Amino acid sequence: MTQHRHPLFARFYVRTGPMLERRVGEHRRALLAGLAGRVIEVGAGAGANFAHYPPGVTGVLAVEPEPYLRRVAEEAAGRAPVPVEVVDGVAERLPAEDGSCDAAVVSLVLCSVADPAAALAEMRRVLRPDGQLRFFEHVAADTPGRRRVQRLLDATVWPLLGGGCHTARDTAAAIEQAGFTLARLRRLEPADTGIPFPTAPQILGIATAPAERP
Repeated sequence: MTQHRHPLFARFYVRTGPMLERRVGEHRRALLAGLAGRVIEVGAGAGANFAHYPPGVTGVLAVEPEPYLRRVAEEAAGRAPVPVEVVDGVAERLPAEDGSCDAAVVSLVLCSVADPAAALAEMRRVLRPDGQLRFFEHVAADTPGRRRVQRLLDATVWPLLGGGCHTARDTAAAIEQAGFTLARLRRLEPADTGIPFPTAPQILGIATAPAERP
């Protein structure tokens, strides 16, 4: 497995995470509420979601390519209320069988994958028919001026500073283009999450996979 190393960003992310979670934790709980069965979490990071999985979840396969974040996530998995297995892997080649998962979870991840369309196609592949995609992602801003700033940052310094992050992606549209149906979508602003521009606003929601396999 090709490793995705962002050692400086990974350590910064882990160090600042507790401050962020004071506001983001409630949205992680909303992201995962009501989940049941087998879940694959793509880009698990340091495992910030693990504590919020509900008891109906029988197991989580947590995929994380960055070695330092994966080690931290393994520690968090030991404290999780449900079984969590942390594995190496990338979103574009998920280590799971076709239709083997009841739900897929992405949380502040699709901004940084190299190929969002391929990643979403992989999530659709591993989900059972009518399985759920749960997402909490930052997306392009509402106003033209702010979107121009995001695109400029994406073309220059931001991917280097943010561990490969891109701020101006239209993730809701990408989810639909991958064949999912949006069932619930809430837009969040900095006042809701404490996450500032340019990695604001965010979207929080649920999409469903098609009833039949492609």
